Amino acid sequence: MMSKSPLFGRRIHISGSISGDVAIASTEDVDKTRKLVAKLVEKLIKAGATFVVPVDAEKLRGEDGSPICFDWLVWKAIKDNIAKRPSGAPNPLAIAVQHHKSEDQIPTEMHNLWDELRETDLVEIENASHWNMNSKRMELQAKWGDVLIAIGGSEGVTYLANLYHDAGKPVVPLNAALTPQDAGARKLFAIGLTSNRADQLFRSTGKNAHHWVNQINFSKRSSVDDRAATLIELLEDLEPPKAFAVRLLNPDHDEFGAVEDFFETIVKPVLEDEMGYQLVVIDGEQEFEYSRIDQEIFSKLHRSKLVIADITGTRPNCFLELGYALGRSTPTIVTSREGSDRPFDIATLAGFSWKMTGTSKDKKQAFSDHLKAVRNRPPLVPMEPLIS
Repeated sequence: MMSKSPLFGRRIHISGSISGDVAIASTEDVDKTRKLVAKLVEKLIKAGATFVVPVDAEKLRGEDGSPICFDWLVWKAIKDNIAKRPSGAPNPLAIAVQHHKSEDQIPTEMHNLWDELRETDLVEIENASHWNMNSKRMELQAKWGDVLIAIGGSEGVTYLANLYHDAGKPVVPLNAALTPQDAGARKLFAIGLTSNRADQLFRSTGKNAHHWVNQINFSKRSSVDDRAATLIELLEDLEPPKAFAVRLLNPDHDEFGAVEDFFETIVKPVLEDEMGYQLVVIDGEQEFEYSRIDQEIFSKLHRSKLVIADITGTRPNCFLELGYALGRSTPTIVTSREGSDRPFDIATLAGFSWKMTGTSKDKKQAFSDHLKAVRNRPPLVPMEPLIS
């Protein structure tokens, strides 16, 4: 049996636009980039990836009639390649982000495609309420996406890239000649050409980020198939999403052995082997990126996709880090050894009490079931805008 691609289940967001000026974005370059996007979607579907795709109008260039954006190209490529999904690939296949005017703005030639897709469990629609603002829709797109692939664009693409970066999610910009050199994805790409800044865009497990940026700095003679294949290699080499461990780390503490066993035999296998996360533990043994350990801890915590906060041992630093995660509205799973003290504010959260007894299989299943049940719960303090 073939092993799953690292992209299996990861949500890919392809975003950008092309200049309306053919002197900047030639018809030839636009055509080649659109073929690349279609081929990339096909390969991503074969790998079991999922997508975030806006639903909106389709504006065209005046000179050659090319679509300005790639959204409906992505939708069409999804529809054309559904049959190529691997067994067990998760649904929804695509998160569709729209606003209250979207349905009226869908291009006529896309009505059948959209109606067919939206009636299935392959598509889940997320609405940006009554906000007809790109920034609000981008915030929703960035919430659901795992990886941003930026192509062309201008301020909107850089705004979106900042949202992904702040959440610790990879940003992969392409240097396609669709906009001026100092705009959108090309501006982001220039960051990656500097070796000491490349990993601000993304981090990889094999080749370093700067190497990959140079690999995707495609020459005009490179084929669409070669470009798509290289991009898939890069995407599969990206570091997995991070799950940050808040836990007892003092080996002299009476509870240390039990907590260590819980994380090594239950938490780590479930998160890394079953769910595709990378468990992050900051105990002073790792290579530091920052000069202070508290900065190391909170920078990693800030940009993690999930937090596992174990309060066994009632350590003050654990409560500080737990409070930070909850205040940031990061999905947070609270755990403790059965019988542990649970302060009032923590006891009101649905937590997971783990035991030392029982089979490994049963303990992993119990933790997995709890994680799936609570990881998407709403934040403690929901956002209440003045005008909605």
